[in-house]
Formats: sequence, C-alpha cells, structure tokens
Amino acid sequence: MLPARAVAWFSRPAGVWWGFAVVHLYFLGWMMSFVVHGEAFSDTEQYRRWAMAGYDPTDAGDGISPWVYPVLAQIPIHLAGIAGHGPYLLVWTLIITVLNAVGLLCLTRGRRGEQGIAPAWWWLFFTVFLGYLSFARVEGIAAPIVLVGLLYASERPVLGSVLLSTATWIKVWPAALVLALVIACRQRVRVVAAGVGVTAVVVLGTHLSGGLRHIADFLVNQGERGMQLEATFSTPWVWLSVFGVAGSRMADNVAINSTEVHGPGTELVALLMQPLLVLAVLAGAALLIRALRRGAEREELFYEGALMLTTIFIVFNKVGSPQFMIWLAPVVVAGLVHDRQRWRTPAALLMGIAVTTFVIYPLFYTPLIHAHPAMAAVLTARNVLLVVLLSWSVQRVAALGRRVQPVPQTLDA
Repeated sequence: MLPARAVAWFSRPAGVWWGFAVVHLYFLGWMMSFVVHGEAFSDTEQYRRWAMAGYDPTDAGDGISPWVYPVLAQIPIHLAGIAGHGPYLLVWTLIITVLNAVGLLCLTRGRRGEQGIAPAWWWLFFTVFLGYLSFARVEGIAAPIVLVGLLYASERPVLGSVLLSTATWIKVWPAALVLALVIACRQRVRVVAAGVGVTAVVVLGTHLSGGLRHIADFLVNQGERGMQLEATFSTPWVWLSVFGVAGSRMADNVAINSTEVHGPGTELVALLMQPLLVLAVLAGAALLIRALRRGAEREELFYEGALMLTTIFIVFNKVGSPQFMIWLAPVVVAGLVHDRQRWRTPAALLMGIAVTTFVIYPLFYTPLIHAHPAMAAVLTARNVLLVVLLSWSVQRVAALGRRVQPVPQTLDA
C-alpha cells in the first residue's frame, strides 16, 4: 500500500528514531504547556508534592503516602525534583524519554536490529495513545526497564532477572514476568539468586535509610481498597450504576485518589479479589509447568507465559487503573521480536485496548465517573478485550503443553 521508498524508510533504524523523536517531542510539548504555568500533569502533581516534601521515612503523612509504591519508585520521583518545583514535570518527562531511548536502542541494534524495527513502530503507535498515561505515571519509568529485561532474558537470563526484579521494586507487576522466567529458564537457580540479590540490596538500602518499617506498605494498602471503577470485575456494577439499580453508585475514595463502585456485593467481592488473584496466578504457573514438562520450547513459553501472567494480574485485579494497560506493552513488543507472525493477534488486541483506554483517559474520564452509558460501553469493550487477550494467552500456553516430544531449548544463557 506504500511506495517502495516509504517502505524502505520505515524499515530502517533511522526511520524509527525519527518516529521516536516526533512522538516524544509531541509529549514534551504537551507537558511544557503545563510546565510554563508552573503546573504538573495528572499523577505527577502528587509526585511533585512528595519530592518537594523530601524523603522522610519516619512520617508517612496524613494524605496519600509515597509508600503506596514499592520503595525504588521513590528514586525517580525524588530525582525529578532536582531542579525544583517549577521544572518538575519537565525533568520527569526527560527521565522517561531517556529510558525509552535506551529501550529503543536495544530493539534496533545488534542481531535483533532487523527483527526489532516493526515491534519498535508498534511501540511508538501504542505510545501515541497511552503516552498521556506513561509520561505521567510510575509505569512510564518501569516499562522500558521491563522491555530491556525481557529482550535480554532469552540470551542472558541472570541479567534479565536483575532488570525485572529491579522493575518489580518500582511497580509490582514485573513480578509476574520474574515468575514466568523462573519457570521457563534452564538457569533457574541463578535466576532466583539474582532476584534475591536485588531484593537484599533494596532491603538493606531501605534499612540504612530508615524506611524499613514501610517497605511492605504497598502490599498492605491494596487490601483496604474497594472495587475500582475500571477493574474488569467491576463491570456489572458499572452498569448497575448507569441504571441506578439497588442504590449502586460510583464514588471517590479520596484517601487513595480513585473512584470505586458501590452496590450489592461489592464489599464481599473486594474482599475476595486478592485471594482470587493469587489462585489465578497459581493456576497460570501450574499451566506453565505442565507445558514445560511436556516439551514446550522454553523461549516461547517464557514470552507467552509472561503475557498470560501479566494479563492475569490485570483481569483479576480489583484496581484496574488505565495505566495498567502499559504493563502489557513490553511483553507484546518482546513477543513480536521473538516471532512477529505468532504475536500479531495479541498485538492487535492490545492496540484495541490502547485505543479504548485512550477514549476513557484522557478524553472522557469525567463522563465515565458520572455513569454515562456510552462511556460505560467503551469501558466494557476494553474489559472484554482484556478477557479475550487472557483467553488467547491461556490457549497458547495450553497448546504448547500438548507437545509430547522435547524440542530445542533456547532459554539457557
């Protein structure tokens, strides 16, 4: 459909870097529209407050605590404040831009250079829709680290474990990828030791800084939350709120800055969600182990297992914030590098998820929290796509487990 010259341009690393420049300059310009007025954007306003208050582990504060995130998230949050209050958002955006550039460099250089061009373009188009979230959330810090970890995990599992474990201490979702790596990798003991080593360093550093008593706060805080509006399991109550059935409604949880659904059974479901998530993860892990024992190719099992477990983390989560969709992008990009033909389906599904999420946030989030039926339909479509993506990944892992003869193993450092 394109002239040969255009196809050639899009197929070169230089073309991808021009695309990278255009996308990132756009978001830099968007953020500068806030910076020039001394403002921040979205969650970066909260990050700026934490950074300006300084690191004080003896005082978690009466408002939202920075310990709602794993401890390493506080490094970029406070680093972005190095130039002071006014330029905070600018520095934050530049940090994410540099990390994204490192991720793109790993995609487009060396032996994976040719294979990485199309996945890099996919990543840029994904960023067009979800950049408003990735440039304003801690996910934007963790995602490129996760991408690099996934790219290196197949050939250097220990390095992959170090990077993924580090990202887990920024935002907890990469733990799903570490689990997939531990199951699929031949170097299992070394991979586990690398993750334990990263955790030990983090715990020691937190202890020396006086914050050890808060190190697990991000886990405790989740147990107190209700069913967030965007969560997959909240969908029935979204529609009950739209039609005003049985007193169902949407209301803000000011303590954690989120909107939750309330209605018949929501408290019970919120209570059950965490054990249900644990059971779903255990079932996914069991499926991966079964596939491995029946001769599944280790590298393919790792990537498809990573997608399955990450999607489980989202679908069975009682939070379900829009930025959670960013969790899936590094896995799909790495999967496309591994086997573009096989990964076209999840790539298309995730792009649909990105588009519907973009409609939800930043375009029409206010009508959604006021129970507008059209936005409820968009949210429902997004959640259905997530369930379809989970179904695809489960079927793929199950199919890998149907082999009865061993195949060449490649995830062996």
